[in-house]
Amino acid sequence: MRLLHTSDWHLGRSFHREGLLGAQADFIDHVVETVRSERVDCVLISGDVYDRALPGVDAVRLCNQALERLAELTRVVLIAGNHDSVQRLGFGSSLMDAGGVHIRTDPSRVGEPVMVGDTAVYGIPYLEPELVRNDWELDERSHAAALTEAMARVRAGMAARPGTRSVVMAHAFVTGGEASDSERDISVGGASSVPAAVFEGADYVALGHLHGRQAMTDRVRYSGSPLAYSFSEERHVKGSWLVDLRGGEPHAEFVEAPVPRRVGRLRGRIDDLLADPRHEAYEDRWLQVTLTDPRRPSGAMERLRRRFPHTLVLGFEPEGAGDDGGRTWSERVKERSELDIAGDFVAEMGDAPATAAERDLLHEAFEGCRLKEARL
Repeated sequence: MRLLHTSDWHLGRSFHREGLLGAQADFIDHVVETVRSERVDCVLISGDVYDRALPGVDAVRLCNQALERLAELTRVVLIAGNHDSVQRLGFGSSLMDAGGVHIRTDPSRVGEPVMVGDTAVYGIPYLEPELVRNDWELDERSHAAALTEAMARVRAGMAARPGTRSVVMAHAFVTGGEASDSERDISVGGASSVPAAVFEGADYVALGHLHGRQAMTDRVRYSGSPLAYSFSEERHVKGSWLVDLRGGEPHAEFVEAPVPRRVGRLRGRIDDLLADPRHEAYEDRWLQVTLTDPRRPSGAMERLRRRFPHTLVLGFEPEGAGDDGGRTWSERVKERSELDIAGDFVAEMGDAPATAAERDLLHEAFEGCRLKEARL
């Protein structure tokens, strides 16, 4: 059994107002050619097919074309991610089953596998804990509790098929995974991660959500996104896992995707950046530039774009200013929750820390937005 594990396409997403649909179409061409040349038996798409719950018509058209082309060559199993609308993505899924495209968005069906040859593929869509807690009678409101129950149902399906190889697809933040700046926070009360041990018993686990490729274990892997969606991904190698299930351990080989334009970050004084020949490799990249001049240079963006025409983001952090050690905004807020960041804003605007009542109101607003989007 040969699988191609991909995820987090985010069709319709832009990069600092630069359209990416053409680059996403090139990636799909690459996936189709890989399926054809490598004789792939099944493509696994582990969530976040779209970038938003209400995708644009161009993104829907591209997704439709991708699934039509893949269905001519192989089977496809696709799950909903936290960016996808389960109602819209799951529309017509029972009809598509007959065409070899299996879309799994319903948590109640996680124990029902898609049989691909002699392999059972279990699709666990993104699980918003609040939406499954009552039906599943969970003791606590957390991603770990929701996925533990989902895997209990998957294992019941495995037990009914002794000797059958099993593949699990999930969209989640596994403990120890390395995040980037482009994933949406899915924390619930500060708890968003689940241990890799939750998936014990599966022959292979195809994860989505984190945008960098990584192997949590030999059997539990993230494919990452096909394109860089933030400057924090400048060192990522994008692509998909080509997985052979044979014998004991799965054999996984990473298939690199085409790179339409690399991303990069530069930091320094403007005159040094414009003159240093070592920066020649950055002249064709999308750039985030942080200037460290003692005073803000005039016309900085125009000057930078004469050498670096694809500069998209310009920051100014004068040398020695403040006590943040020269860290960027993304570095300063990394590992901090949305609630903490919003609390800092309240403190900045009101010259006093957010009160308990204000933090409760912010928490209620974040949870309301999360649940509203999950129900779309």
